[in-house]
Amino acid sequence: MFVGHYAGALVAKAIEPRAPLWSYVLACQAMDIAWGGLIIAGVEKVSVDHSLPGSALVLSHMPYTHSLPAAALWSVAVAVGLALLLKLPKRAGLFVGLAVLSHWLLDFLVHRPDLPLLWSGPKVGLGLWDHAVLEQAIEMGLLAMAAAAWAWRRGQEGRGWAGAVGFLGFLLVLQIVPLLKPLADDPVGLGSSAIATYLIVGLVAFFAEFRTRKA
Repeated sequence: MFVGHYAGALVAKAIEPRAPLWSYVLACQAMDIAWGGLIIAGVEKVSVDHSLPGSALVLSHMPYTHSLPAAALWSVAVAVGLALLLKLPKRAGLFVGLAVLSHWLLDFLVHRPDLPLLWSGPKVGLGLWDHAVLEQAIEMGLLAMAAAAWAWRRGQEGRGWAGAVGFLGFLLVLQIVPLLKPLADDPVGLGSSAIATYLIVGLVAFFAEFRTRKA
């Protein structure tokens, strides 16, 4: 699951539009942003096996970002932090937290059993990564449905279509690029590229809402 995670951000934005899109976009990838930092630091562990079907990632140790208790804590921390920073209404803060939690739920669909239910095992995951075509279809389907809900909300707000098309087009490019270029084999490279990518998507989301209201 890569750009499919942004389905959580778009659904949250469609239901509760008072938080900016970029806050939802960063929230839905907050766990992976933290994961990138922790694998650079050597606290969590990842390796790459290009013989695996679908994703080549072997996620052997990530209790602080991708265990279920950690996901719940990240959800609360990000929701409270952004709500205070942006002075969001309580309902908007709640949906920021739900966007964070959606990451773990979507990972559960696709990951091999590497998501700890507690701080350490047992580990769960339905393993759709091993069925790459099905996984891609589900990921793109979720994103398409979420994008439709977001487009409806934008229409209700009188916003133009250019920003939405640009943002979704950027996500599609991001989905294609990893299929053409193998993953880096070193954790520092993986972590650095993950953090940079997610921050850039947040920036693109910011500009997707910038001056997009119809005249």
